[in-house]
Amino acid sequence: MATTTRKRSTASAAAAETAAPVKEPVQIVPKEVDVHQYITVRNGFHGMLIYKSSRTGETFVWDEFGAEQEIELLELRNAKNSSKAFYINNWFMFDPEFDWVIDYLGMRQYYKYAISIDGFDDIFKKTPAEIKKIIKEMSRGQKSSLAYRASDLIHSGEIDSRKVIAALEDALGIELIEK
Repeated sequence: MATTTRKRSTASAAAAETAAPVKEPVQIVPKEVDVHQYITVRNGFHGMLIYKSSRTGETFVWDEFGAEQEIELLELRNAKNSSKAFYINNWFMFDPEFDWVIDYLGMRQYYKYAISIDGFDDIFKKTPAEIKKIIKEMSRGQKSSLAYRASDLIHSGEIDSRKVIAALEDALGIELIEK
């Protein structure tokens, strides 16, 4: 059987050479990592969050959304194996200084579209189209937390735009106000 080789046209070859490749930001993971160091973990769940170590039996409790606990890196690695939902749902959130932990644990795919704790309320200031786009990419856990937060802000009067509320309801698939 003969094989044929197709030569790329000069126009498409030139375009391919000049097109800048799209690169993901490179996260630097330290090579020498002390697994006994403590990492600040924030609660990404809108409510009380409880994690019990299957290795030590120790219980970690976060009272509210954004609350902090110090957890040993070795325990976070153990949580990856025993309680992966904490990462998949973005219930374990990390401040920028500990962002490398996500890569160290190999969990980046679950945090690709995660909204930081401090940037959560900024979603409500976006246009309805932007809100829908952001929510579409969020994890199920963050969508749930966003729904709770939106409900709180609607009932307190901080969110009063019908367009924003309609966009949130449409994107989240829930009813936030009685009609």
